[in-house]
Amino acid sequence: MSEVLENVLEYEEDTQKGKYLTFVIGKEVYGIEIKYVTEIIGIQQITEVPELPQYIKGIINLRGKIIPVLDVRLRFKKEPMEYNDRTCIVVVDIKDISVGLIVDSVAEVVSIPENNIVPPPEANTGFSNHYIKEIGKVGDEVKLLLDCNKLLNDEECENLSNI
Repeated sequence: MSEVLENVLEYEEDTQKGKYLTFVIGKEVYGIEIKYVTEIIGIQQITEVPELPQYIKGIINLRGKIIPVLDVRLRFKKEPMEYNDRTCIVVVDIKDISVGLIVDSVAEVVSIPENNIVPPPEANTGFSNHYIKEIGKVGDEVKLLLDCNKLLNDEECENLSNI
């Protein structure tokens, strides 16, 4: 029986390989590996929690589970934008905690073959964008593929898990 379960788990992992949920922040399209995504919900009432960084907007109650929400736009130091009917919360699992990522809009799930994924260019500015793991080429478009584990550092994860 355990061999069958292992095969199912391997199959599920294989079917998710190379698949990314893409979303929009401003004019850029970002992607996160689908394996991190647990669900996508519309924007809802967010309860503010004092003494959190500005990009952590607060917490939501999702079917009895308290989930911190992070505004990706603010995390990337972009201008704040009023939430609208296209604004979504992408719930992801990062380092054993569920976090809601507030995005301008969700685009689609795309498959990007490994040969269309390249490392980000090395910039000689001394600044590296540690959120961008890779760059995916889809037709004429470029998708900035995020490293989910770098959206929050260990200390931030620990603080959020204690809420």
